[in-house]
Amino acid sequence: MISTIKEMNQEYRPYEKCLKNGPEMLTDAELLAVIIRTGSKGESSIGLADRVLSASGMKSGLLGIIDLSIEELMKIKGIGKVKAVQIKCIAELSRRISKTSAGRKVDFSNSEKIADYYMEDIRHMDREQLIMVMMDTKMQFISDVVLTTGTVNASLMSTRDVFREALKHGAVFIVLIHNHPSGDPTPSREDIINTKKIKDAGEMIGILLLDHIIIGDNKYTSLQQRGIL
Repeated sequence: MISTIKEMNQEYRPYEKCLKNGPEMLTDAELLAVIIRTGSKGESSIGLADRVLSASGMKSGLLGIIDLSIEELMKIKGIGKVKAVQIKCIAELSRRISKTSAGRKVDFSNSEKIADYYMEDIRHMDREQLIMVMMDTKMQFISDVVLTTGTVNASLMSTRDVFREALKHGAVFIVLIHNHPSGDPTPSREDIINTKKIKDAGEMIGILLLDHIIIGDNKYTSLQQRGIL
């Protein structure tokens, strides 16, 4: 029984296998083993990676890693703080790459599509988070950015922060999105006032606010659809 990577033939070691055949030829466990590098006593990094991939119960595999916290990862024998942070960082990097790739296929002129795209990311948050989506002249996705994370019932919308980020990314069109932790997406008086302020400022410098979408619990409100913008 092989218990360490060093006991494997070189052609089967994940690092060497990646160099020879490319990362696409590695299994999920082998990819993770390259990241965590070392196993635990009497166990190879691949064996340890297999246990990490099956640690989240029903939602096992790569998707399960995203749901595991650093603290939960550290409860797995052989996973200390450093390995836990490495795993979470690679999971988050993968999530962002996937999200950015998917974002290029979303119709950002459609409020419902935008709401669907961001719904699962922020509908369960217990603090308000303000996200800005930025688009080019053809309304193609450039990037999104978290502008603020607020208190339990208010996120601070700064006109200056909005347009500093928009100008930095060369955006021509923007959409604002934030969640209401209460689950009720009804816009507050402050939401409406601040949105109009940002819309007016954007028109002066040639960056158009297309919509402000408020996410609740599996429902949303579009200020553009309600005729507020």
